[in-house]
Amino acid sequence: MTEARGHAAGLLRLRTIALLRHAETAVQYSGCLIGSTDLPLALERRRKASLLSPRIEGERPARLYCSPLRRARETAESLGESLGMIPKIDSDLREIDFGRWEGMTFDAIQASDPEAVARWARFEPDFAFPGGESIEDFLARIRRVAKRFVECEGPSVLAVTHAGVIRAMICHLLGLSPRQYVLFDVKPASLTKIAVYGDSGVLSCLSDPFLAGGE
Repeated sequence: MTEARGHAAGLLRLRTIALLRHAETAVQYSGCLIGSTDLPLALERRRKASLLSPRIEGERPARLYCSPLRRARETAESLGESLGMIPKIDSDLREIDFGRWEGMTFDAIQASDPEAVARWARFEPDFAFPGGESIEDFLARIRRVAKRFVECEGPSVLAVTHAGVIRAMICHLLGLSPRQYVLFDVKPASLTKIAVYGDSGVLSCLSDPFLAGGE
């Protein structure tokens, strides 16, 4: 059975989906929920983002996509200049909108609304962040963009996006429950790769840091 499955996988087109988390924003936002808030990169990280390109060249992406949020665009633009590629904005790659929780620490949110935090921890599909996005809507756009990437021409695509998007994409492509997103720690300026065989995904690289001090 294993031999037959391996032979079948060999007949399927292999595609690599590479997901790069943007570089860091200013230190005062560390530990805060930052989703739809449109922050730039920290000045030092904006300069260092250009150092990503020599390492990412080895991935030889056929397409370069990025979230519309500024921190992702600035990272992608630095890459694009060196790779000779123009990043294509895909709104489905934006981070989840935390609504009124934007900019708050988890401890502050837990203290103010523990019941809502418990529903979020269970990743209940009908849960929506207060004044923000619902889990259902977020997962729907993850499914949309994953489908586009799988069907994209070329052996690999690269997307510059956010930790929440990357974690949800891993779960979707590996066939895991969305609530298992908490199992994956995705660092700033790190690369995650998923090898896709037909409709099945294999996690081949998780949160490989590209910048010294990226954590």
